[in-house]
Amino acid sequence: MSESDKTPAPAQNPGQNQNRKPKRRRRKPRRSQSNWDLRQFQVPALAGKWRFHDFDLPLPLMRAIHALGFEYCTPIQAQALTHTLLGGDVVGKAQTGTGKTAAFLISILAYFLEEEAPDGQKSGAPRSLIIAPTRELALQIEKDAKALARFTSLNVASVVGGMDYQKQRDNLAKKLDILVATPGRLLDFQQKRDVDLSEVEVLVLDEADRMLSMGFIPDVKRIIRHTPKKEERQTFLFSATFTQDILDLANQWTHEATHVDIEVTVENQADIDQRVYMVSDDDKQKLLVNLLQQEHFDRVMVFGNRRDLVRKLEDLLRKAGINVAMLSGDVPQSKRIKTLERFREGEIQVLVATDVAGRGIHIDDVSHVINYTLPEDPEDYVHRIGRTGRAGAKGVSISFVGEEDAFSLPEIERYIDGKLPCEHPPEGVL
Repeated sequence: MSESDKTPAPAQNPGQNQNRKPKRRRRKPRRSQSNWDLRQFQVPALAGKWRFHDFDLPLPLMRAIHALGFEYCTPIQAQALTHTLLGGDVVGKAQTGTGKTAAFLISILAYFLEEEAPDGQKSGAPRSLIIAPTRELALQIEKDAKALARFTSLNVASVVGGMDYQKQRDNLAKKLDILVATPGRLLDFQQKRDVDLSEVEVLVLDEADRMLSMGFIPDVKRIIRHTPKKEERQTFLFSATFTQDILDLANQWTHEATHVDIEVTVENQADIDQRVYMVSDDDKQKLLVNLLQQEHFDRVMVFGNRRDLVRKLEDLLRKAGINVAMLSGDVPQSKRIKTLERFREGEIQVLVATDVAGRGIHIDDVSHVINYTLPEDPEDYVHRIGRTGRAGAKGVSISFVGEEDAFSLPEIERYIDGKLPCEHPPEGVL
């Protein structure tokens, strides 16, 4: 974290300020935890750092934060929570790996633990709606929400394409506090009146730039029209970039929002050792196999630009006796989820992936990222290597640059505003 990203220590606790928006309802007593209290969660105050203790969060939420091993807020969490806990809208610029998911989930859960649900809350009428562009990201948000809500009675569910429709429909038949959704599947349920969005109190639009590039904005607009007016709900919008299109959408969908800009670039991700190996395209396969066999890497993600290339690399590595699996749009959704879980648990050493896994997938213990091909979009380079060097751990990214990649390298260096160290592969691996 650079010095400019640090947030000054709080002058007051936002959680203690009662000037919430009128839409927020009466406060209710916090749930007691007979076998746990804050004395079991000691975090010393540090200059320039916010602790979760500084926000006067409900005890069940603090217990979950402690169980997850969180101590100090990331910059996006500190800056966002100072506004969202007071009921304000936030438009945040933050890339994957900055902690933005926890930022909006903690705010939602704190609000719902302190405020009564509406009288006569209906089934299928969620109090908060989180829209994400991909199934993987939506399912990860659902998993994170359940982890943070584990010591509460709040209900979390997801509706995403490619998964069991009837099971999701059954979940919508219950009273919901948090619903995480991808746009297409949510519209399916909304049009069939299985979900009612008129009671949404908090709306989150995650990775808005990705939704824009994937063509989902018309669907998102149709969804938002079924929620309360922006003055009557709280809205968070997060994006890795602030283009004029994104700023225009943020202006349409938020009310008097605070803008939070957290710039995470490669140059200040000091925990990642970046290497660029100059290699001919014909030698890339040999280099990849030898690196994985000789260097004994722990947990590796290998990125390729195309699905057919990823399939070829998986077959190559499997024949070389390497414990490998593939993650791309060709893989059925249920298998993708199982593959990710096996990779997280260490049952798979190498995961070969397209950029479908470059954003929104939280795997904290990736030791190495290998760019078999450089991405066509320079921003995806940052997202790819951001899979490693997380949670304070050291990571390594290795990019193979051949004849076809030479044109992408200058664009990436311009994007990150820095030169990447180019070298020949280590002796003995070619």
